This record gives sequence, C-alpha cells and structure tokens, in this order.
Amino acid sequence: MEIITFLLDFILHVDKHLETFVQSYGMWVYALLFVIIFVETGVVVMPFLPGDSLLFVVGAMCGVGLMSYPLAVGLLLAAAILGNQCNYAIGRYFGPKVFQWENSRLFNKAAFDAAHAFYEKYGGITIVAARFMPFLRTFAPFVAGVANMTRAKFTFFDVTGGTLWVVGIITVGYFFGNIPFVKAHLDKIIWAMILIPGLFVMAGAWKARRNAKAA
Repeated sequence: MEIITFLLDFILHVDKHLETFVQSYGMWVYALLFVIIFVETGVVVMPFLPGDSLLFVVGAMCGVGLMSYPLAVGLLLAAAILGNQCNYAIGRYFGPKVFQWENSRLFNKAAFDAAHAFYEKYGGITIVAARFMPFLRTFAPFVAGVANMTRAKFTFFDVTGGTLWVVGIITVGYFFGNIPFVKAHLDKIIWAMILIPGLFVMAGAWKARRNAKAA
C-alpha cells in the first residue's frame, strides 16, 4: 500500500520530486529518467509509470535551466526507442511458444495469423498512436512482437513514434510548462494526460467489441 501511495504521489507531483532529485544528485537525474522511460516502454508489466507527464515536466525544467534540453531529448529518445525494441523482442520470443497451444480458443494458429495480418496492415499507425496513450504504449510493441510484425517496419514506426512523443512533449513543456496558470494546475493537467487518452482507448475497445458482436 505504501508503494502504491508513493507511486501515485510521484506521478501527480513529479515536478516537485524531480526538482528535489536534481538539487540533491545533479546529473544523476538523467540516468533516473532514462531508466523510467525505458522500463515503462520496455517492460510489459510496468505500464503504470509516468510517461507523458514526466516528459512534460522535464521540458519545463529545461525551460528554466535546471536541465539541458538537448541532453534530455537525446537520452530519453534513446530510452523510448530501445524500450520499445526490448518489448518487441520479448513478444517475438514468447509469441511462437504461446500460439502453439492448438486447443486454446484465443492462442491458436488462426489467432496468430489474424494478429499478424492486422499488424502488417495497421501496425504502423498503432505503434505511433500508442506512444501518446498510457498503458497502450506499453502493450503495443509487445503485441507487435507476438504477432511477428516485420522488424524493419516496426523499427521505422518505433523511431517515428518515439521522436514525435519525446521531442513533441518535452518541447511543449519547454515553452508552456512554466506559465503560471499551467504550474498552478499541473496536477489537473497530469490527470487529463492520463485519463483523456485512456477514454479514447476504452471507447475504441468498446466499439471494436460491438462491431465484432454484430459481425
């Protein structure tokens, strides 16, 4: 329970925690941020770590000179790309083993072929869009690996989506994160960054399920 409380407090007050860490440990903050982004995108069991809000706050700290914008962008972009590659590799390793369960209703050859066809056709936009959606960005590269999406295609969209996500949100934080109104309502903005994309995901899942039933 204490861990959950700490994580929730860290996510909602990531600006204060990061500022304290920078003041106490200086350059080590870059190593901490690299690990957080890599784990959130690269380990399928860690979807709850802050991503969007963390990048936004990093941009805001760069805007006031507490951190280096080029260094933060370069390291966190590398973490995001490598994390997705790790997640994809895990999925690709376990996928063939899982889909050997011929008697399973969900994990069988037909399901594998359907997932593979989907990711070959729509995988690119899925990988890019998932970057901006908490939870989904952790699972999308794993499922792409399970579905045996072509590595070259996955890598292209991994780099594209990662660049848009990291550079885009850090830059927005750099220019807007220190506006008094934004600083005063940062906790609400963080909740919005978590909940609004989540609602889109839930709506899409509900629509897909309804269409599947209709079919």
